[in-house]
Order: sequence, then C-alpha cells, then structure tokens
Amino acid sequence: MSIWRVIVSILFPPLAVFDKGCGSIVIVFLLTLCGWVPGVIAALVILNNPKS
Repeated sequence: MSIWRVIVSILFPPLAVFDKGCGSIVIVFLLTLCGWVPGVIAALVILNNPKS
C-alpha cells in the first residue's frame, strides 16, 4: 500500500477502494455516510487485506 492510497483513504475513503470491487465501494461509502472515521477505518482495513 502506497502513501498516496493512505492519503486518499483519509480524504475520501470510497475512492481509495475503487479497484477492490463494487461491494467494497458500497460498504465504505455507507460507513462514510454514517461517519467519517468508520469509513476511513474500513478503507484502511480493505486496503491492508492481503487476500485481495
């Protein structure tokens, strides 16, 4: 994970997981609507997942 992905996940979390699939984008978007911090945490967790 590059520093640019971390910066994008902090500023706009759904954009950071754009290449991980539609489900990830929807989940992160909904969590971001609930609150900025849950969206950022979900984006970082998805980006750090070694299986995807």
